[in-house]
Amino acid sequence: MSCQKKSPRSSLMVSIVLAVMVLLFAKHQASATDFEAVEARLSGMVPDMSQVVISETPVQGLLEVRIGGDVVYVTSDGQHLLQGRLVDLETRVDLTDLAKTDIRVEQLSALDPESFITFGPQESPYQILVFTDPDCGYCRRLHEQMDDYLAAGIQVNYLGFPRAGEGSETYNKLVSVWCAEDQQAAMDLAKSGGRVPALTCDNPVAGHYRLGQQLGINGTPAILTFGGLLIPGYVPPDQLKARLEAGPMGR
Repeated sequence: MSCQKKSPRSSLMVSIVLAVMVLLFAKHQASATDFEAVEARLSGMVPDMSQVVISETPVQGLLEVRIGGDVVYVTSDGQHLLQGRLVDLETRVDLTDLAKTDIRVEQLSALDPESFITFGPQESPYQILVFTDPDCGYCRRLHEQMDDYLAAGIQVNYLGFPRAGEGSETYNKLVSVWCAEDQQAAMDLAKSGGRVPALTCDNPVAGHYRLGQQLGINGTPAILTFGGLLIPGYVPPDQLKARLEAGPMGR
């Protein structure tokens, strides 16, 4: 459950095609020529090739291409590009999500913890990042249960994600929250529908918003762990704790 920035693009058919390809082809080690062909084709399409990382997949004739925070697949001759999810049906592992997890870890490692608005002690067993919009109903619902998240051992670190974009009324509200002397009290006020006194200062909201876009976030709340696990939407405290306990990327 989340407040959406826009409706997500459907990729079900592509996902099915890619999943079937996993069954049809054996593992294949790409040659240097394959990488060169894909790189040559992309060099005329991608403005900044330093953002491109090409690697093998378990599918013969298909290479994984990371472009910034996105993951696509290109045939080894450089002729065809596929978008969608690549799933190993034997292990049930979503290989696309695994690749995106690695990207998220890299991008999150550059964040300055001083730019967060944090609820909960530093020694909490679990620490999450939450991209939030104070005008989002599900974000408010999450915040109303803050004491329950903290009691479950979950530290909440907020980042600003105004769904209406930079320069919007919500964006300005988030800037005022981050510029407040008591940021936690200002966040409480904003999430309760109150009027936060208008303030401006050097703040991280625009940077948070752009990072969220790079991570593919299109709705709030969007929960991430420092291990790269993305949990979109509102999740009740007890269910979130169980989710964090279950997976190696939870902490």
